Parts: sequence; C-alpha cells; structure tokens
Amino acid sequence: MSTAMNFSSKSFTPRPPDKGAFPLDHFGECSAFKERFMQCLRQSGYESSACRQSAMAYLECRMDRQLMANEPLEKLGFKDLINEKSEEKPKKS
Repeated sequence: MSTAMNFSSKSFTPRPPDKGAFPLDHFGECSAFKERFMQCLRQSGYESSACRQSAMAYLECRMDRQLMANEPLEKLGFKDLINEKSEEKPKKS
C-alpha cells in the first residue's frame, strides 16, 4: 500500500500577499527617513509608539516613490497624527 500523495491533480497558482510585500529600496531613496526612524527607535528603547511621526514620514516616502501601494494614512493607523497636523495649521482669515 502506498502512502504517497499525488499532487499533480491540482495546480497551484501562487499569488503575492495583499499586504506586507513591496519592492526593496535598491537606490536608497528613503534611507534617510529609515535612518531617522531607526535612530528614534534606539533612543526610545525600541518603543515604537514614540516614533510614529518618523514611521509615517518613512511610509509617505515609500508611497511617493511607488515603493509600496498608496494607502490612506488613516488606514495605516495614523489618523490621530493627521488630525494633529491639521489642527496645527493656522487658519487664514
């Protein structure tokens, strides 16, 4: 009796994940943003919540240069930071 399975009956078509996979920054276009983020992490004892501004800037850089899919920053968890930015802007009268 054979216990081997026959996988030839089904064909598997791989597809990339919806999130989490994006091109590498081969030309270092966003390396300055990445370094600021990493420096912030080291200074804060790797407390990521203290470095959310840097993380947002890094992701914006990647989206601007098509190194990741454009997503609204609200959807990436930065809604509160966007609201703070809009409140800081002086209103023109």
